Amino acid sequence: MTRSALDPSLYFIASMALIASIMAYRAVVAPHRYQRFSQDDALELFGSVTGAVFISIWLGGRLIDMLPVVAAFLLTAPALRYFSKQLSMPGVLRVTAEFLGLWLGILWSGLFILEAGFPPLIQTLLLAGLAFAISFMLCGFAERLARNAILTHEFWRQPTSAPQKLPTDRERRVSIHLPCYAEPPEVVKETMDRLAAQDYENFEVLVCDNNTKDEALWRPLERHCQYLNRQAGTERFRFFHVAPLDGAKAGALNFCIEQMDPETEIVAVVDADYLAEADFLSRLVPFFEDRRIGYVQTPHDYRDYEGSAYLTGCHWEYMPNNKIDMPGVSEYGGAFTIGTMCLLRASALRKVGGWAEWCLTEDSEVSVRLRAAGYTGIYLGETFGRGLIPETFDDYKKQRFRWTAGPVQQLCRHWRLFLPAPFAAPLPGWTKLLEVLRCVAPIRVLFGLIAGLCGLVATIVALNTGAMEPVDIPNTAWGLLLLGTGTWLISTTHRYKLSGCTSITDMIRGEVARYSLTYTVLQAGIAGLSGKPLAWRRTPKFALKTANDSILATSYYETVLGFVLLLFAMAALLGSDRLGFEFALLIAGSLGTLAFRFLCATYMSALAIDHARRQLGSDQDDPHEAAALAIGEEAAKTRLSTVSS
Repeated sequence: MTRSALDPSLYFIASMALIASIMAYRAVVAPHRYQRFSQDDALELFGSVTGAVFISIWLGGRLIDMLPVVAAFLLTAPALRYFSKQLSMPGVLRVTAEFLGLWLGILWSGLFILEAGFPPLIQTLLLAGLAFAISFMLCGFAERLARNAILTHEFWRQPTSAPQKLPTDRERRVSIHLPCYAEPPEVVKETMDRLAAQDYENFEVLVCDNNTKDEALWRPLERHCQYLNRQAGTERFRFFHVAPLDGAKAGALNFCIEQMDPETEIVAVVDADYLAEADFLSRLVPFFEDRRIGYVQTPHDYRDYEGSAYLTGCHWEYMPNNKIDMPGVSEYGGAFTIGTMCLLRASALRKVGGWAEWCLTEDSEVSVRLRAAGYTGIYLGETFGRGLIPETFDDYKKQRFRWTAGPVQQLCRHWRLFLPAPFAAPLPGWTKLLEVLRCVAPIRVLFGLIAGLCGLVATIVALNTGAMEPVDIPNTAWGLLLLGTGTWLISTTHRYKLSGCTSITDMIRGEVARYSLTYTVLQAGIAGLSGKPLAWRRTPKFALKTANDSILATSYYETVLGFVLLLFAMAALLGSDRLGFEFALLIAGSLGTLAFRFLCATYMSALAIDHARRQLGSDQDDPHEAAALAIGEEAAKTRLSTVSS
């Protein structure tokens, strides 16, 4: 068998993936809403296969060469449709194409390495790397199956939304924990007002301000608790100012556990800037009638981003994960808590020892211990509250650093829980696989980059020393690149559309924001492995006042790396006579793409500076600026009263 004999089969698989993405785009009109293209499975199957065959022939493939993989597809897809009742027909086509394409791609890559004329040492290293990567490819396939469930599933085992009301005999006692540190009082007071307006009676709110030094920041919250209690005619809000208190947010939440009503059955966590919907408790608490439920999580969602290119980019970077990926992970048993707008069973929280003060992501960490204790969790894609986006690029990066390094810390601490049976007790669904893959994601990316760059350097050295001839990139690679790009564009657009984004410009901003975090994610992955305690980098709410006007202040390393990679990309093109034009073009494209990712940070930094200038230039219209002015007035009153006394 030769590599070229597999080219038409790869064309067919790539064409099937493209067609499946188009079918899903038409059929999945909203999360968990599937609109069938045809009631005839056979028509969809054979129609899509015929279309893929014609595309493959048009690209230069021969029908006779692709017949084996076409036959394999026609056998695998109906079997998958029969045994998996959850998948839609476009989902069956997509999963089948990915599965067959995985093995076909491994075989094609191996034959390419053997036929490309690499020196023996490089050839051995490449084959060893390919063999090592197979397990990661299989795990990645399983992870994509879960994360893309919104795009591929027709039926669901887990709840997809909360009904308007669930039948229950009584209202369980809920203790809402609202931790805050150096927050603008007006922001927190608005959060408290929304909690006071819950259409649920049996709850309390514990507002815990930990370690805030400026009394002008926390005294208004204490007074507002008293005001809300007078309005309600009962002591529903309790305020605590605790200093010193170790453990950052986790420390404050553990303090609240000690102070909450002993009759509490459900603990709710709400961040200081989140405005909860009135039915947050009434629609979610009844899920706990099921004794197996340990927690219910709803998405992070955001407000007040409209009109700012920077905040809009951040918002749409968040949403596909929150609205598409996370419900899919929940369907496969891997739902985890994410820190706000979540409810947890109080007895279970006490049983597992409360919140982990050593972990940057105390929120998702506690869900690991809850699942290990025998509980399950639910992630609902419906929004029940919206918060504020970090106002500066530096704070946006700090937030992502926590979200990335924390899971790596979790894996280092709890790795024994994720061992396969019989070495560790079972966990719900695909929890072990999905949790491990989530935690090692930045490490996988880092190792992939290092391996790719090392292989590239070794190949360039071999070419320049005459140890091997210029690499001939098969024409098939360019056709596959074209088909893959089309599939990615359709799937990415679909994900944004299902997240609520309808503007192409906003979709691009979301992707730029995602790429801008590349360096931060890699840095956080390494930091999480260090084993050293990591400082809890909070996201301040007064960041605009101290924002730096220098673009490089928050994107120096990304900018340097981006331009260095661009120089190497240009050098590859200039050396095309030695490398071979197509190989040089491939190197330049790869390095240029990586450079673009890093330079997106430079662009986001510029957008953030522009956002800060606009906000600070419109003091009277900006609610955050108004909050800052109110704080200044409170501080002035405090100083005057001190002087008078």
